[in-house]
Amino acid sequence: MQIAVIGSGYVGLVSGVCFSEFGFRVTCVDNDSDKVAKLQQQIMPIYEPGLDLLVENNRRAGRLSFSNNLKEAVINADVVIIAVGTPQGDNDIMPDMSHLEAAVKEVAKAISKYTLVIVKSTVPVGTNRHVAKLISSTNPEADFDVVSNPEFLREGMAIKEFMSPDRVVAGVDSRRARDLITRLYEPICLNGAQLFFTTFESAEMIKYAANSFLAMRVAYINEIADLCEATGANIRDVAKGMGMDHRIGNKFLSPGPGYGGSCLPKDTNALKGIGRSNNTPLSLVEATIASNEARKERMTKKIIEMAGGDVSGKTIAILGLTFKPGTDDMRESPSLVIIPALLAAGASIRAYDPQGMKEAAKYLSGNISWCKDEYDAMEGADMLVLLTEWNEFRSLDLKKVRGLLKKPDVVDLRNVYKRQDMQRFGFRYISVGRRPVEPGQPWIPDLNMDDEEAA
Repeated sequence: MQIAVIGSGYVGLVSGVCFSEFGFRVTCVDNDSDKVAKLQQQIMPIYEPGLDLLVENNRRAGRLSFSNNLKEAVINADVVIIAVGTPQGDNDIMPDMSHLEAAVKEVAKAISKYTLVIVKSTVPVGTNRHVAKLISSTNPEADFDVVSNPEFLREGMAIKEFMSPDRVVAGVDSRRARDLITRLYEPICLNGAQLFFTTFESAEMIKYAANSFLAMRVAYINEIADLCEATGANIRDVAKGMGMDHRIGNKFLSPGPGYGGSCLPKDTNALKGIGRSNNTPLSLVEATIASNEARKERMTKKIIEMAGGDVSGKTIAILGLTFKPGTDDMRESPSLVIIPALLAAGASIRAYDPQGMKEAAKYLSGNISWCKDEYDAMEGADMLVLLTEWNEFRSLDLKKVRGLLKKPDVVDLRNVYKRQDMQRFGFRYISVGRRPVEPGQPWIPDLNMDDEEAA
């Protein structure tokens, strides 16, 4: 089976490479000639663990190629996967569909035999039916079917999750489409994944509903963390106790500075827009969006309060810039709100991220020093702030950290460190949803002796 993937961004590139790993012949198409040239040289446009090795192996095996010739790729394809971007539009609610519509028209013109057109881009409800009409109107002779096949990949774990997903959702409206997509995903289903068939509309809604629900969990646990701080409860224990309930589970219950990335912010806004346009406002989704925006401002105030209410003239070391570890993605990262606010308040920043420095420099400017490693960032700083929980930040030499900082002040917005350790090394330490630590205070261990805090 020959596959053409239109769009070599995060979703398209990962999908195309993984399908080639399963033995299909795949051509990844992009209209960015520079990106295509780099991919042909095995230079990855994104950071995703293991992606470069899969590209190398499958190109060498002759199953994977890259091109900017859409017509040539589609003419030879049995399956066309459209994975172009649908970024948030100018109205900050509904996505911009111009890239998708342009790609669909070009695909339609190139169809010369029966072709299964799979839409992987995240799109509003009703889009796939519109895609089918657009193909027919552009090329009345086209023999095709459309499938709505939303992706659920998490950055940093995308390859693993593509190979062994929780489920594969396919919105279909013909037996022929169902049979072909079953063949396409057979290698994945043999690994235990369930292929779930539904309508176009339901498949489109599943993506938005799932991501918005996850965003609600993040916003909810962040608000509970604030209440824990006010009441003396420990958010670690609260989240663990909640997660033990099988009806709830323990995923997305880690408090922090707010969600970001390419999916949750865009998808919650889109679902908000879909609800309003259908006279069914989604108050919980809208509250989630507002809560997440307020979260970033609240975390900025937490940092400033640690400095005594004034960061003017002070140097702050920032560890982590991307919205999560395992990626170089800066889109909607909390750092893009927190760092400019600190700069505006008169602080200077010494920043380090294992993968996100190049991308961060496109978004952030001002009194920022881009550092070579985590310890370089701390040199002479008045305070250390952890924004992203990269693994290499979890095992810092705390004695060395104490010696590098001018003041022993640490703000941990990911709850990475044990309060007992921070107290032992003489830090003033605040985290999220837990009691602060002051040097010299008597230590009262948590009652749950199995908890890592009391280890």
